[in-house]
Amino acid sequence: MTTPHTITVLGLGRLGAPIATRLADQGWHVIGWTRSGRPAAGSVEPAGDANEAVQKADIVLLCLFDGPACEQVLDQVRDSLRPDAVVLNTSTVGPDEAAALAARFGPNYVHAPVLGSGPAVANGALRILAAGNAEPFDAVRPVLEALGTVRRVEDAATAAALKLVANSSLAGAVFALRDSLQQADALGLPRAAALDILELGLLGGLVRKRDFLIEPSATAKPGTPEATFTIGALAKDMALLADATDKPLPIAAELADAPAGPEADIAVVATAPAVDDAVLEAVLEPLRAYIRGHATRDPAHFREAFLSSAHIEGIRDGVFVSWPLDEYCAMFDGQPAEDESTRTRRIDSVRVHGSVASAGMTLKHGPDTFTDIFLLVRVGDGWRIANKAYHRHS
Repeated sequence: MTTPHTITVLGLGRLGAPIATRLADQGWHVIGWTRSGRPAAGSVEPAGDANEAVQKADIVLLCLFDGPACEQVLDQVRDSLRPDAVVLNTSTVGPDEAAALAARFGPNYVHAPVLGSGPAVANGALRILAAGNAEPFDAVRPVLEALGTVRRVEDAATAAALKLVANSSLAGAVFALRDSLQQADALGLPRAAALDILELGLLGGLVRKRDFLIEPSATAKPGTPEATFTIGALAKDMALLADATDKPLPIAAELADAPAGPEADIAVVATAPAVDDAVLEAVLEPLRAYIRGHATRDPAHFREAFLSSAHIEGIRDGVFVSWPLDEYCAMFDGQPAEDESTRTRRIDSVRVHGSVASAGMTLKHGPDTFTDIFLLVRVGDGWRIANKAYHRHS
């Protein structure tokens, strides 16, 4: 396969446009096309028709939003591809989608998702996970190396899976930064001072997006930089990961419901305020009543905490039990345990979802540690525990 001379970039969005510009600046003849009609920039030759755009291309580089977009565009141009053209797909798709595309386009398909955003493209600093047969891979290697550092991987599905795992770590970092900033706010620390310290640690890369972090409203102000990686794109990737693993992924739902909206930069997630103090206090009220019940062993506190229809469920002496509230309360005699001074209870988590909430608690009672999981509901102006399940660690 000869050295490529003409590259057609299909997709000129936040990543595709700088890729096309970078390759044109490196001396290749680059033709750019996008479904939205967004104009090509600089020395990139614009194309109004996707089929015309690929007819002269040695490499057809895709930089599209998701798997369905890749399938749609490739179906559109397939009959116009040159027989020796290499399809180089940098899009983030699911492992099954990547494998299907590789199977459909055969030996001339290279799957190469990238780690990094527009600024990294401009600096030739992308990290690229590339999978493909030797001959087409060698043909596209100079192109990939102009964009960043290339890591060869086994196959298209593996490349796609590794990209999703990498973005999972990014999503985790965004939420870690959010939690740190909420804690700083709770301590009364100035936002700028907290960011100065956080920038010294592992979250430094995100903290450098200060224009999005100083004020939650910064994205709406004139002159604020355009988002380099949107909440919507990361939410899509986490949904792909959840589908691929067939396991729950809470951050996927959190991203999809982010108040800032899908077009905001991912850094804006970190500016989300904690649960409203009044709502949080209302949810904590029955949990604290439950703690008082254990501290005093007075069943009145449990009746204050739980709905009358509540059940308490778990494994006791190797047998599953499901106690109605009256039966549970009958176990308590109103006399604190002899070792009460050494017992501890800690509320570990509270998540509010409108009129329902979930919570977790750790109780250390003598030699036993209990993990309690609660479902709470809003009843009138207050909250009550609807059900509790527990695990006893011996």
